[in-house]
Amino acid sequence: MQGFLSLISSDMAIDLGTTNTLVYLKKSGIVVNEPSVVAVEGPPDRIKILAVGEKAKKMLGRTPENIKAILPMKDGVIADFIAAEEMIKYFIQKATPNKTLLSPKIIICVPTGATPVERKAIQEAGIAAGARRVYLIEESMAAAIGADLPVTEPVGSMIVDVGGGTTEVAIVSLEGIVYSKSIRVGGNKFDESIISYLRRNENLIIGEVTAENVKKMIGSGIIPKHSEGKKITIKGRDAIDGIPKEKEVSERQIAESLAEPLFDIVEAIKEGLEMAPPELSGDIMEYGITLTGGGSLLRNTDMVVQNATGIEVRYANDPLFSVVLGTGKVLENLKDMQRSLSSTYGGYS
Repeated sequence: MQGFLSLISSDMAIDLGTTNTLVYLKKSGIVVNEPSVVAVEGPPDRIKILAVGEKAKKMLGRTPENIKAILPMKDGVIADFIAAEEMIKYFIQKATPNKTLLSPKIIICVPTGATPVERKAIQEAGIAAGARRVYLIEESMAAAIGADLPVTEPVGSMIVDVGGGTTEVAIVSLEGIVYSKSIRVGGNKFDESIISYLRRNENLIIGEVTAENVKKMIGSGIIPKHSEGKKITIKGRDAIDGIPKEKEVSERQIAESLAEPLFDIVEAIKEGLEMAPPELSGDIMEYGITLTGGGSLLRNTDMVVQNATGIEVRYANDPLFSVVLGTGKVLENLKDMQRSLSSTYGGYS
């Protein structure tokens, strides 16, 4: 019966991120990787969806008054239910262009700090978008599985997943989470810090897209010791007279702007190390801390954490995709990995 069901349904795993959404289709791998952005038109009670994903992201900061490009997810949880439902529906349809007889079972990642109300909202959005059953998995557990950590063994592993909206710090052992903490600091906070710094210190107003590009080009967790480091010229608006202007910014300036959010991440990691049971602390000291998530790719983030903790830090093999790949592994082995899931919602399985 199970074999028959697999032929007529397309089960999938979804990393419903604040910045990007990735979809893993059973037996096919990652089939969707697009921004978590929806462009809408009209009043809130009668909105019309104009675009989703990559096409909608291109509209950010460039829309007329009657059109809004919005982010349905904030800090890893749903901020706009209607837009989130439409976005999930779009990604399900894109992942499965060929109609199946049964609606899919879906596993969706959630931040550790998500409230019961926020979790239920994600599950209900999945059901409304066409899923027959929605499973939830903690992002930190999914990231650990995707990073190939020994989650089923009696060994403590520390995973730090720096996403777009949140950073998940967790210690996992025996297919369970021994300690976890979710802070609402991630790649988006890095962008906000760059925007705030340049406005405050350079009287330059830039948008989120420009800030993200600056972060990728010259962003660093470590301030250059004896120079300004790399420099680039960016375009924005003068905060005083309001006219467009160009400004050269340096690696040193951007590193200074990122010091505060990185400090928050380091403090969360230190708290996790302090809370770890003594036996697991020894494991972490021996095997190190694993970084994953797109936000962790900020240059020198590993050195910032290593210098602050004195523990070796390594990156997962595929930091950008660890969460969705881990969720995909659970999807492929659902019977054997049920303990990795946090809850289920919906109809028959």
